[in-house]
Amino acid sequence: MIEVELVEKSGRNFITGAAILLFLFATPSPALAKGPDLIVYGDYVLTMDPSRPLLNDGAVVVSGDRIVAIGPRSEIDREYVATRTISGNGRVLMPGLINGHTHTAMTLFRGMVDDLNLMTWLNNYVFPMEARFVTPDFVRTGTELACWEMIRGGTTTFVDMYFYPDEIAGVVERCGLRAVVAAPHIDYPSPGFSGWDDSFAAATDFVARWQGKQPRITPAFAPHAPYTVSPQHLQATVEKAEEMNALISMHLAEAPAETDYIQKNFKTTPVQHVAGLGMYRQRLIAAHMVQLNDADIALTAEAGVGAIHNPTSNMKLGAGVSPVPAMLAAGVNVGLGPDGAASNNDLDMWEEVRMAALLHKLDTGDPTALPAEQALAMATRIGAHAIRMGKVIGQLKTGMQADLIQLSLGKTRHLPLYDINSHLVYVLDSTDVLTSVVAGKVLMEDRKVLTIDEAELRANVIKVSGEIRAALEQQGRQQDKLQDEQQPE
Repeated sequence: MIEVELVEKSGRNFITGAAILLFLFATPSPALAKGPDLIVYGDYVLTMDPSRPLLNDGAVVVSGDRIVAIGPRSEIDREYVATRTISGNGRVLMPGLINGHTHTAMTLFRGMVDDLNLMTWLNNYVFPMEARFVTPDFVRTGTELACWEMIRGGTTTFVDMYFYPDEIAGVVERCGLRAVVAAPHIDYPSPGFSGWDDSFAAATDFVARWQGKQPRITPAFAPHAPYTVSPQHLQATVEKAEEMNALISMHLAEAPAETDYIQKNFKTTPVQHVAGLGMYRQRLIAAHMVQLNDADIALTAEAGVGAIHNPTSNMKLGAGVSPVPAMLAAGVNVGLGPDGAASNNDLDMWEEVRMAALLHKLDTGDPTALPAEQALAMATRIGAHAIRMGKVIGQLKTGMQADLIQLSLGKTRHLPLYDINSHLVYVLDSTDVLTSVVAGKVLMEDRKVLTIDEAELRANVIKVSGEIRAALEQQGRQQDKLQDEQQPE
């Protein structure tokens, strides 16, 4: 049976009874009068809709930016003729993945320095390099690189937190992805700002200018973390976000050092600290959420805060294991994200899905913890709810935004196939993504990104990375010289 969107129609007052029925059945839906724009097929259509999770040999019909019908291929082909079609032979069709937390422009710091704890990594390398290199041009190039990588990997929506958010939003607008672009503000000097006052003012201005400007872009506030933003300033963010009905994205309960700092200075946990300042009354997207106790989890569930799990980054920085199974059991919407490419070192959401499924089996000693279907839902349906877009994206349903991807099932290494959820989590990867569609627009077809000039992008990245490499070499020489001077004669 085809699931179709119902479009309300009304006649004039004097049209009644049989005349109304004749009008309804004789008049085509305005959305479909000229035929839909796109039909995408799949040997498997994984909707992520619990009421209708899987269709064999199905199709999704797109008109404008929305899904208007979904059903078996035979029925879709009888009812619709589209301007454009994309074959589904040997392919699975599903919602695009949702990256709930990242720092896009940090792709330019990919592999810059590794194998350090969080605070050493931040204070000795990331913050100094950001102060030296982060400019609008840097952010534009790094964001383009990130968007190219995400489109290639099947990510269709991401939540970003980085400097010069206007540049990030501009890249998103051009490349066609969907994003929550969160403007950072912090108590210390940062690229382009002397401290809190100017960074918070700029964030407020950014949110005001971008609200309602581009349907695919949602501006948000991004106070960095409770250890870099004072209680008074966190309260200021709460008040401004409430006034402007805006989202907030922030790092929270990320590592033991943060927990120790909050306990020492405020005698509580990071979650209860920010909740006491009003943050939990807002539409908060909380990244990492590693250092949680039972009371923190209950409070997060009760407040409806979206939590974003970053398994690869947290493992790499030794931050600990987020209690994801306990949060899910308590009713917390938990999404997934790779964090920035400086701490991951990629933006591959398929890796995050697989890591999440495996990590919590190991951590709990229970192989049934976080099964494949649930891990996949965290990157789609549950992840959409975590970032407050559950009514818009994350499932293939009529009326929702047409954000969808196709993956190949046709390689020899894909054989045999028994369960599509298991295959997507434990067998397929980002290189199997063939097609990416966002808001009805095809961004990638047959592995070719259509909205970003790859050759120009490569040239820009090589130029910037050469400058960073030279700075790292200079820093290394200085450190070696200092160590030599400190050696006893």
